[in-house]
Amino acid sequence: MSVPSSVPTPTGPTRTDFLSAQRSNRRKTRWLLIILTLIAAGFGASVGSVLEFEGGTAEDAIRALTGPAAVAGALLLAGASMAWSGIALAFGDRMVTGMAGAHEISREEEPQLHNIVEEMALAAGLPKPKVLVIETEVPNAFATGMRTSRAAIGVTRGLLQTLTRSELQGVIGHEMGHVANLDTRYMTAVSVTVGLIALIGNVALRSLQWGGMGRSRSSGSDKKGGGQAILVVLLIVFAILAPIAAKLVQFAVSRQREYLADATSVQFTRNPEGLISALEKLTRAAQPFPGVSGATQHLFIVNPLRQFTSRTPALFATHPALEDRIARLKNLG
Repeated sequence: MSVPSSVPTPTGPTRTDFLSAQRSNRRKTRWLLIILTLIAAGFGASVGSVLEFEGGTAEDAIRALTGPAAVAGALLLAGASMAWSGIALAFGDRMVTGMAGAHEISREEEPQLHNIVEEMALAAGLPKPKVLVIETEVPNAFATGMRTSRAAIGVTRGLLQTLTRSELQGVIGHEMGHVANLDTRYMTAVSVTVGLIALIGNVALRSLQWGGMGRSRSSGSDKKGGGQAILVVLLIVFAILAPIAAKLVQFAVSRQREYLADATSVQFTRNPEGLISALEKLTRAAQPFPGVSGATQHLFIVNPLRQFTSRTPALFATHPALEDRIARLKNLG
């Protein structure tokens, strides 16, 4: 996926048009959710046609793909995908903070952190988010919230102990950018939809492995059984490729949102050097910690599970390479 046109490239001095970037980001995310729902529908149609098909020729198999069972399967999984996304939009913020092991912290405990969050909220023109802390020495940060009115920004204890005030301001500005751009809402919806597709794919492959779908129910000739084989092969391909495609879509969205949140932080702080210095420190210290998993790794400002460089294939990276992020930030000056 290409970078939004309003986000500058490392070789160009163009300034970021934040409002255009935000509109583009939201529009592309809506399309991505539609695409993921269509993937689920196609998967359901494949499952339904295999379950219904009683044997026949290749032409009969093609007709089965538009038969009643295929349509029912498509509607069922598309509906499940939309319902799953709805659940995420309603309860995703609580799920994320619970998985991360974050707890709310008072102004008396961390006055500087609260002050910076207030500054960034004012710069964004948004209500002040809840302030959370994860008790780990590994420096990192994340944001969550299904609506800007009930957002939360979480930092680790290690982040508070490692960064200067200007660096902390850059990180909080980045996370406030995710809230302002509605990244947290859409990324949660994309994540759970990807999870649903992966779950259905796993169930389908297990069913084929045990022979539940793989044996033709037709007692006719090989010619008549050929249609069944075509549908089973189609289902196998879908079961393997659909979760991979959905995951790649998730990674692509995450990378572009990191670029936009970096740029939004500079808009709020007017100081790219603070965020640049913070990203360098966080990248050097990145490592797994309790509460982070494959389901939440893309929510953090620096991936705690993997390091990415310019040599990492873009399709397999949840975050841009550090050198690319810094180059873009310097072009915002």
